Amino acid sequence: MSSYTILADTSYDLPQEFVEKHNLKTIAIPFHLNGVTHEGGRWQEISDVDFYKALADGGTSGTTLINPEAFVQAFTESAKNNEELLVVLLSGGLSGTAQNAAIALQEVKETYPDCKIHIVDSFNAAGGSGLVALLACKNREAGMSAEENAKWLDEKKHSCLSLFTVDDLMYLHRGGRLSKLQAVAGSIIGIKPLLNVHPDGTLKLKDKARGRKAALETLVSQMKRTLKPDTKLDTVVISHSNCLEDAEKVAELIRAGTEVNEIYLVMMGPVIGAHVGPGCIAMFFESDMDREEYEAKFYSKK
Repeated sequence: MSSYTILADTSYDLPQEFVEKHNLKTIAIPFHLNGVTHEGGRWQEISDVDFYKALADGGTSGTTLINPEAFVQAFTESAKNNEELLVVLLSGGLSGTAQNAAIALQEVKETYPDCKIHIVDSFNAAGGSGLVALLACKNREAGMSAEENAKWLDEKKHSCLSLFTVDDLMYLHRGGRLSKLQAVAGSIIGIKPLLNVHPDGTLKLKDKARGRKAALETLVSQMKRTLKPDTKLDTVVISHSNCLEDAEKVAELIRAGTEVNEIYLVMMGPVIGAHVGPGCIAMFFESDMDREEYEAKFYSKK
């Protein structure tokens, strides 16, 4: 197995057991709940369940960028120890996290010009960032070098598709991820919005379904139409913001007629949960088409 460290910010969703087993290191994106800032990262200070309960009770939430100085500290430590680092980060279309990391890397290179630090913008979030980090870990364990891994991920991430639905689009509007017009258009009573991460790494409202059941079924049907008939999926990540029963239903629908090796059902962390609120279901998978192909084939006339 190649020896280097994989570091991801805490926007990703993966089971804690996977993170520990594969020695995936993290750098925390601070999140806020009811005016209190939490900087300890995932599974620290407050549980995911308690976070969503607070939001359901009317709590307010948000996030703060990782300060470039935090990246400078992490990268400097790796450089001092002659440690090679592969860094997987939240989509630059949703956050300035990757930009801050790039700024920090340039600063560190002034002192350590030969440091080996590779930054990958996942072009995704939640289980999508998690899927890219998962692939990074598997590639490392298969013997792929950090440089090869980063180049491979930069290509592969564009076919790691994301599809999701939320109960309340106003969370995304308040967080600056959707315009008010998009949020209002997707919040008509009885209509459930369907969104994805666009080829540019931003969120887009793509479709609507009448009712929650139809929305979940549509998510899966949209996934299946991006796959070839004989495709066997290796890993699907389903992130949910405290709605496990719906996540289990989506997993059941995926397995009906689609061969899949493993499905991870993961509670969505507070970093992304702060912007989508309770009741979000998101699915992430390796498609047979990239995002550009997906958009051109299914949404070019919309």
